[in-house]
Amino acid sequence: MLKKIEQKIKCLKEDIHKMIEEKNNLLDPEVIRVSQELDIVLNQYNTYLNRKEV
Repeated sequence: MLKKIEQKIKCLKEDIHKMIEEKNNLLDPEVIRVSQELDIVLNQYNTYLNRKEV
């Protein structure tokens, strides 16, 4: 499970970097959408790590 989340984070980070370079606009709706998706996955990752600590 953890590896899957880490891979998703890596892919989304790569996607967002490419989009920012291509669009040169941080407020582009597509950049915002991917950024929000990354936020969700990072929250899932953090939740998973916090559960393991308990």
